[in-house]
Amino acid sequence: MTSTGGIKPCLYYEEAGNLRDLLRKAETSDEEIKQVLKEIIYKNHRHIILKKSRQTARCIQLEDKINGRIFTFDQHGNAVMIDVTKKKETTRTAIAQGKIKVNDEIFEKVKEGSMAKGDVLGTARIAGIMAAKKTFELIPMCHLLMLTKCKVDFEMLEETKEIKAVCLVKTTGKTGVEMEALTGVQIALLTIYDMCKAIDKHMVMSEIHLVEKTGGKSGDFVWKES
Repeated sequence: MTSTGGIKPCLYYEEAGNLRDLLRKAETSDEEIKQVLKEIIYKNHRHIILKKSRQTARCIQLEDKINGRIFTFDQHGNAVMIDVTKKKETTRTAIAQGKIKVNDEIFEKVKEGSMAKGDVLGTARIAGIMAAKKTFELIPMCHLLMLTKCKVDFEMLEETKEIKAVCLVKTTGKTGVEMEALTGVQIALLTIYDMCKAIDKHMVMSEIHLVEKTGGKSGDFVWKES
């Protein structure tokens, strides 16, 4: 904040807003001030200009103190991978799940293991594990992680004719494995679709989400039904 009440996301950026008049009003609430700060930060965070070094282009991590989010980008506003070099290694786990709804014929053939293409769930399990290990190659800003455990399990839901996939991933590292768990679930379900599509192409994948995660600065997370 400048001496005149102006707000600059960065010292090298022009004034993006002014809080002076707002702060002078006795009736101004903390929520109003927070909202103005949010608008300034989110509207302008991609346009911050940094001093250039002759040797290398510098980047900045702008931490939003209101929501605890971090935006990382270079002097051109391009997204870059977050630098986790100085973060401490901790044990991290993540569990994700999702479902695929199939017709009666597919459900029975998968359960019996009589699908023409072979063992559907066995193949989907391997595909999900392989995908989790390759997440860094699929999601641009994901880090390469050494996974210490990856497991994909399935549950046949008779009443709804759905197959539920659950992927558990563990590591000891500097960043979480939520994306690895979610990727494992997605690819497992896609593999089921691929192996069964000759019978019916109306299969629907749904309810793919993170179930829980542990470790890291952000703490633990448990999915709550809304």
